[in-house]
Amino acid sequence: MKISVEKCLSLRSFSPSVLAAGKAGLQNRVRGISVLDAPNPEEAVKENGVPEQLVLTSFSGLSGKDSVKAEIAKTLADAGVAGIVVFDHGDNSSEALARTKEACEKAELPLILIPKENPVRYAEMIEEVMDEVRYGENFESNLIANTIFHLLNFEKHTSFPAALKEAAVSNDFQVVLLSHDFNPVLAVETRQKITIEQAVQKAKGRDVEKSGIYTFVDVDDVPTYWGPLTVNGEKYFLLIVDNDDNYSPSDISKLAEIIELAMGMWKYTPERDVRAEFVKALVRDNKSLAYSLKDEMNLDPSKLLGVFYARGISSKEAQEMITETEEKEGILVVRISDADETNAVVIEDPSRSDRTRTEQKMALLALFDRLKELDRSIRIFQATEINGIEGAGDAFHLINETWTFVESVFPFKRVFTKYELALVSNCINLQVQGGHLKKTYMDLLEPFKREMGENKAKQLLETLETFVLDAGMNSSKTSVFMGIHTNTVQYRLKRINEVLGAEITGNRVIPGLTMALALKRLERAVG
Repeated sequence: MKISVEKCLSLRSFSPSVLAAGKAGLQNRVRGISVLDAPNPEEAVKENGVPEQLVLTSFSGLSGKDSVKAEIAKTLADAGVAGIVVFDHGDNSSEALARTKEACEKAELPLILIPKENPVRYAEMIEEVMDEVRYGENFESNLIANTIFHLLNFEKHTSFPAALKEAAVSNDFQVVLLSHDFNPVLAVETRQKITIEQAVQKAKGRDVEKSGIYTFVDVDDVPTYWGPLTVNGEKYFLLIVDNDDNYSPSDISKLAEIIELAMGMWKYTPERDVRAEFVKALVRDNKSLAYSLKDEMNLDPSKLLGVFYARGISSKEAQEMITETEEKEGILVVRISDADETNAVVIEDPSRSDRTRTEQKMALLALFDRLKELDRSIRIFQATEINGIEGAGDAFHLINETWTFVESVFPFKRVFTKYELALVSNCINLQVQGGHLKKTYMDLLEPFKREMGENKAKQLLETLETFVLDAGMNSSKTSVFMGIHTNTVQYRLKRINEVLGAEITGNRVIPGLTMALALKRLERAVG
């Protein structure tokens, strides 16, 4: 149970008490409690300098040593203790603790004075605080009892997932059941601080698959617990996320036992999401697995229309737009989403003979254009007209290889086709390999450096890059992107032709020039 210093002040043993300093730290968490009898700061931090510990003391033996008391308080604050409780045994009046109060106020460390009229003893306060830490004060804050209440409420809930969701919401935790290869098969999410993929990556780094007990894994300051689970003879992992770090590891272990027991009582069997597994197999370029799954899906590979990876389309509006296109155009967008990222395979609906493949492809491209207008942060990396499972796997491989670089080469685009991706893939290979072929392309731009000053060369090269890579060789669009007059663009293009000794829009010139300009941008992006 998570309790704060402020919560402790409401306990019976703290009545009466006085908050003498450190009001700003009242929400400090209390995990434990200890008694301080150290004569100096060094001993104090050695014996009591435990983060989130409530420290009880009477400063016995430090009568008249106000500077030492203040230094002890400062040292304990630096160690991260939750607060200091001072029992008045005759030498701890508010006036006598003036320097300690000042140190605690500055450190935002609660300083609580227990006056003489409060007869409480250390043992009583320790027992009451620790009972609160362990169990809480009522039924609803008791993790195990409350979880059992929801999970075994067969009259209210129609399924195990529904019961588990209510238990998770009520007790502020999350649960994910994953297959032995870390694919989620059941997720009850109540927060969005981290993604399942982030948690999986950290868990793999800790080798949780080799552990036979629940393992704590910190994922960006979010406490997660991983443990093995067997359901109907199949091995799974159970991931439990303690949203606000409310519970101890022993609490989580008991919670896991209760969840596993409830699965059996509900006779719950995890359902395989074959379509999701199919998409994941293609994303990982595991074509052999994709081939084996296609039969379970009753999928004709020739009906695969395209694949895409997108960021920023998890909004309700975007999802409704996709669903509308599916229903209207006779396509199926089989997608898996993780936080703000979506991977999808697009399939022709075999039951819709009123749409040709070309019409469906054009509808898909129109969908991408509509989606990108929802938010300027949306990015879509797509490939259509793919050749079965081989083509789908290759397309995802191309996307995974290039998506982190393609935006640097085409900064004005938000939807990237396989043509831009293929160009960037070639540039990446040239950049990595270096050598004669890369030099051949880069030499195409050398006349600018040879025939004019650095500033003029930079100006003409920027115009050429924008004209070729961004504006589709449209001078009007180039002027808009660069914020200059169209006549200026025309003049610079004429000058560029003269420098290169070629018509830049010529069919035999533009392929090599495009590669050289894209390679130049990529080189700038990677440093």
